Amino acid sequence: MTAIGERRTELSQFLRSRRARLTPADVGLSTYGTRRVPGLRREELAQLAGVSVEYYVRLEQGRNPHVSDGVLDAIGRALRLDADERAYLRGLARPDRVRPDAAPAAEAVRPALRRLVDAQPGPAYVCGHLTQVLAWNPLAAAVFGDFGDLPPERRTFAHLVFRDERYRALLGDSLPTKAEATVAFLRMGVGRYPDDPALASLIGTLAMRSGEFAALWARQDVQDKGPGRYTLRHPLVGALALDFEVLHTPEPGQVLISYLPAPGTGAEEALGLVGSWGSDGARTGPAGPVTG
Repeated sequence: MTAIGERRTELSQFLRSRRARLTPADVGLSTYGTRRVPGLRREELAQLAGVSVEYYVRLEQGRNPHVSDGVLDAIGRALRLDADERAYLRGLARPDRVRPDAAPAAEAVRPALRRLVDAQPGPAYVCGHLTQVLAWNPLAAAVFGDFGDLPPERRTFAHLVFRDERYRALLGDSLPTKAEATVAFLRMGVGRYPDDPALASLIGTLAMRSGEFAALWARQDVQDKGPGRYTLRHPLVGALALDFEVLHTPEPGQVLISYLPAPGTGAEEALGLVGSWGSDGARTGPAGPVTG
C-alpha cells in the first residue's frame, strides 16, 4: 500500500472509531427504529457538522483531499475530539500541511538539554518521537535500569512496555496506563509524520509481535505526552510513587520527562535509597536505528 493509501485507511478507521464511541443521546439527537451498529451514523454526524452526507462519506473514505480547515473543525466539534485528536485528524486529512521531511532525521540531544537533564533533582530523560531514550541522568538509570545496557533497537519505551518483562514488572499496576499512553503517543506521531518509514516499521513490528499492542492500536486513541503519576514496583524499595512533568523541546519530537517523589507517599526517602545504590548511567549518543 502506498503512503497515500495508508493515510486514507488511517483516516477512515479513525473517523469510524470516533463515531462509534458516541451515541445520539450524547449529542442531543433522537433515535428511531433499531440500530444495527453502535455509535453515530454517517448521516447524523454530517447533520451535526453542517455538511452533506455525500461530502462526509467522501472524507471518511479518503476521497476528499481538499477538505477545508473549517470543515475539519466542525467535524472535530461534532465528534467531541480533544486538541490532540483534532491535530491528528488534520495531519491525516490535510497532508499538504505536513512537510514531507518533518520526521526528525537525527536524534542528537543538544549539550544544554543534556545539562538540564543532569540538573534535575529526580529521574529524568529525553525521549524521541519513536519513544527512544536519547539521554538520561544517573537517577533515571537507578530507577528504571541502565538504558545504556540496551542495544539501540531495544532502547525504546515501545519495546520496554510491550516486550521487556523486567520493565513490565517494574511498572506494576501502572503498566496498563503506560501501555495506553505509549500507543496513543505513537499514533499521534502518525498524524505528525505520516510518511516516516521508521515510525511505520516500529508500529508494524510491534503489531506483529505483541497482541496487547495490536489491540490497543485498534482503539485509535491519540494523545501527546503529558504529566501524570506512576507507582512503580521497584525491586529495592517496593512501591515508589513518582509524579512526572513533560517539557516539549524546540527539537521536533523530543521531550524531556522529569520525575519527582509523589508527596505524602514516602517516595522521597525511597528514591534517596535507590539513588544511594546508584548507577553510572552512561549518557547516550545518537539513538541508532529503531525497529521495535
